[in-house]
Amino acid sequence: MNTLAGQVAEAGLADRIFDETQLGRILGGGDARRYALVNRALKDGSLIRLKRGTYLLDERYRSDTIHPFAVAQALLPGSYVSLESALSFHGWIPEAVFTTASVSPGRKTIALDTPTMGQFTFHPLAIHDYQFLTGVERVKLGKLTAFVAVPLRALTDLVALRKEQWSGLDWLTTGMRIEESQLHALKRKDFAALRPVYKHRAVNEFLQSLERAILPTKGAKMGGVSDD
Repeated sequence: MNTLAGQVAEAGLADRIFDETQLGRILGGGDARRYALVNRALKDGSLIRLKRGTYLLDERYRSDTIHPFAVAQALLPGSYVSLESALSFHGWIPEAVFTTASVSPGRKTIALDTPTMGQFTFHPLAIHDYQFLTGVERVKLGKLTAFVAVPLRALTDLVALRKEQWSGLDWLTTGMRIEESQLHALKRKDFAALRPVYKHRAVNEFLQSLERAILPTKGAKMGGVSDD
């Protein structure tokens, strides 16, 4: 095994994403030696640079698969996975999603291409203070974790990003191919949790329209019994 890969594995980081500081602590020695080891490992493919200062070992040296969502968290700490990526993860849309899309607390959209792990995008949204992680859960993915939006938060983030106007359920069921049963599984508390989140009126109007479209139908099917 490559010297660097072996030292990383001995340090318990073979199945982790690690940064320059951790790598320097593992390798020790002077800057010239560390630089030579890193360059050699990058050239032989045992070390993968996701972005400047962020690395993982090649799959040949890992015992566990590293999920793209965990990579997204390492690429831009403070972000969370949402939009089509989260909808696909939760089984709300049938299409495979090849770009891992996240919402970020910054002001600019960022796109990053990584070797072996694909493309990642990070999108800022107009969200009220202290509401950034509302409707976002910490999900365990093998040995790593990631913050992932629940389905309704991911859907509403997508509406906010695309500036979609409410045009009825058909956009969701036909355009997005979301099953009606998934929409009708939503509860009043799911909508209530997201009301303080978004700054733009159009997003909140979409959320209100969706709630009105779903809950009466749900109540009728349940014999008029209200949900939480």
